[in-house]
Amino acid sequence: MPLPTSQDLHVNSLLTNLSVQFINAPTKFVSSQVFPVVPVNKQTDIYAVFDRGDFLRDEAQPRSPGDESAGGGYRVDTSNTYSCQVYAFHKDVPDEIRNNYDQPFDPDRNATQFLTQKRQLREEVEWATRFFTTGIWTGSTTATDLVAGTDFTAWDDAASDIVQIIDDQAESIEGATAYYPNTLVLNRKGWNSMKNHPDIVDRVKHVSDGPVTTAIVAKLLGLERIIVGASVKNTAQEGATASVSYIFGNHALLCYAAPVAAVEMPSAGYTFRWTGMDGSQGGAAISTFRMDWRKQDRHEIEFAFQHKTISTIMGVFFQNVAS
Repeated sequence: MPLPTSQDLHVNSLLTNLSVQFINAPTKFVSSQVFPVVPVNKQTDIYAVFDRGDFLRDEAQPRSPGDESAGGGYRVDTSNTYSCQVYAFHKDVPDEIRNNYDQPFDPDRNATQFLTQKRQLREEVEWATRFFTTGIWTGSTTATDLVAGTDFTAWDDAASDIVQIIDDQAESIEGATAYYPNTLVLNRKGWNSMKNHPDIVDRVKHVSDGPVTTAIVAKLLGLERIIVGASVKNTAQEGATASVSYIFGNHALLCYAAPVAAVEMPSAGYTFRWTGMDGSQGGAAISTFRMDWRKQDRHEIEFAFQHKTISTIMGVFFQNVAS
């Protein structure tokens, strides 16, 4: 064997142009995409809700000369409140680490990325808990959740009629509120079942020779958008073997989501963000402060929000759209 060997002439070291970091891309989170964000200056407050029935009642009457006109009024409910819960998380960077790191590491940059991901995960999990679950939405033809096998055929079954079931439930929402739903939220498995359904494929091929996209299927269904919740989370404790899975189950939510948060604008839901915290930008603040007694800096994120159901009749929840 020739000497010296390759091992003698090379000592393994970290690459400076490559590292591997598993994070959810921002586009995978639905919590900031579906319902409008309402920036609020106070952590808690009240919002007004005009009575749906009063505005949709047909009350105008014929009037004879000299007679008074028919009249009426409307009720306003001022008992509805929001309350933005404050969340916080930190990552410490000791001096020894900062003074001794090699590329491609950057402890301060990595800490910021770490904190940002923690905020997005918390908001996403809370969104799924508040909106993407059973027992919330009442806009369906049965006024309850729709269950595959009972109320409709699962969408990964070629015998299912996805277009018809969406049409029926969209009519149910519009018929009760005067607003046609504009958004369908589903997880990756539900979307894959939908885009590969033979009826969908057959209809799309007449208008496009490209892949089946959310935009094309949304247009086919008369919706403005289809949003796929594909974020994942690890449920294992720190130090344990990772147990990673999708946050969203195999369900779907059809709803009307207001294009913007505005006065007198109904919506199935809103997200309230408290912007009144010190240093808040869009409802979150990342601060760095010195901890001399521990010879380290602490990077901390603080954010306050509430995902709030506004009108349950503007949503229809489909359970187990894919088996």
